[in-house]
Amino acid sequence: MTSSSASGGDSRRAGRIARLVDSSRFNLAIAAVIVANAVVLGLETYPEVMDSYGGVLVLLNELFFVVFVVELGLRIASYGRRPQDFLRNGWNVFDLVVIGAVLLPGVREQAQLLRLLRLARIVRLVRFLPDARMLVLTVIKSIPAVASMVVLTVLLLFVYGMIGWSLFGAALPETWGTIGRSMLTLFVLLTLENFPTYLAEAEPVSMFAIPFFVSYVLLAAFIVFNLLIGVVISSMEKAREEEDKREQADDAEMLTRLAEVQTALSRLEQDLRGRGRDPVKVSPRGDAADR
Repeated sequence: MTSSSASGGDSRRAGRIARLVDSSRFNLAIAAVIVANAVVLGLETYPEVMDSYGGVLVLLNELFFVVFVVELGLRIASYGRRPQDFLRNGWNVFDLVVIGAVLLPGVREQAQLLRLLRLARIVRLVRFLPDARMLVLTVIKSIPAVASMVVLTVLLLFVYGMIGWSLFGAALPETWGTIGRSMLTLFVLLTLENFPTYLAEAEPVSMFAIPFFVSYVLLAAFIVFNLLIGVVISSMEKAREEEDKREQADDAEMLTRLAEVQTALSRLEQDLRGRGRDPVKVSPRGDAADR
């Protein structure tokens, strides 16, 4: 077999596998397996179920793992002669780590680690849910801005904590006696939990209780939370844009694979003509038809 024939066969095979792993039926089937795996993991938490069906549940876990290994192999094979491109997708890397880590020596002997890896496989369900995938991307994109918000909130808690300690610390030591207790009280007040109770306790102690609590609620509970909501919405818009770009890139990659298959078939046809054989007919779908 010539190199062009081998290249054509590999490209044809990679194209078929790519269409398979990108199909909705395949992804729906894998999602169903993940849900079934989650059910099995949940049943393992019941001692009476493990006593009666422990062997069956262990066998099911092994079968699920085999399915995931086959799925991972197919996804890698769909990239044909460019398996390194598999690692360009973050979800592919996550799948490789979660599934491949079980194959490492010594991992199966660590019961806790093996259980965590099995639990991590359930998270893969997010991959097959576009809206959930976008929400995860939103959380990741909002981390830098949220970190700044956390620093701002801690600073606000510290400043108001020192003021609260100076105003109410002597009379109310359980809630304002130290900077730690003051900040913890203010942290609880972020959700307006027990706000009337804290205000009623502080009013007889200081005439500045009402301005203190009202200003804190306005700054922390309203402004900070609204800023946080704005950060999340902005991050969601960026995540949606990136998701659209990723889908466009996936479509372009699929078209590139199909073009490679067509090119390989054309080379194969030219090679067969040069050897005096009948050319291979190509169907509109890109498959080679026997004469």
